[in-house]
Amino acid sequence: MAKGEREKMIVLDIETSGLDIGKNGIWQIAALNMETGEEFCEKCRIDGEDEIMEEALEICGKTEQELKDKSKQTQKQLIENFLNWISKFDERIIAGHNVGWDISFLQNKCLKYGLRKKFHEVIGHRTIDLATLAQLKFREENGKFKTENGKNKMDLKSVLEFCGMKDERKQSVNGKITEGKSHNALEDVKLEVECFKKLLGRENETNSY
Repeated sequence: MAKGEREKMIVLDIETSGLDIGKNGIWQIAALNMETGEEFCEKCRIDGEDEIMEEALEICGKTEQELKDKSKQTQKQLIENFLNWISKFDERIIAGHNVGWDISFLQNKCLKYGLRKKFHEVIGHRTIDLATLAQLKFREENGKFKTENGKNKMDLKSVLEFCGMKDERKQSVNGKITEGKSHNALEDVKLEVECFKKLLGRENETNSY
């Protein structure tokens, strides 16, 4: 990569009312273009039929009333706004932590709202995953992948720790929510950007934006 050239990735994160793509809704979308520094961050109300997990409310510090607030834009409008925002960039390489899940959630909603064609034109399916990048770097240094009970342990908390950063957000541990900052898509995106820079050897870069 030429000196001064920034990663041409758009780091994406969403906040939802739960983990079930078919049952829960999106209430926040955030993204940051690592090349230009431009940000997108908007919220909406979830659909009436969308279910809400209590754990999701606790993690994000929200109430059911806030997620269903009719004064906010619709979920469809939020997604359209995001697709319009991202379509203005010539290169749209989507990245993020476990970003395949975010993309699948968005795609499912696009199918629901008749936005499938625009979704494929603007985004598509190919992404760069922070967890995968961190696991590969971890294996280089330790000779093995980071696992717990035989499963991939490279959650965002682990990625942050591997990158020498502290995770001050709330966590779900054995069904209980720990003390900490409520999850927010834009703040998570910024954390992920710092991790990408660290793992790609660009952490000493001074942002001009």
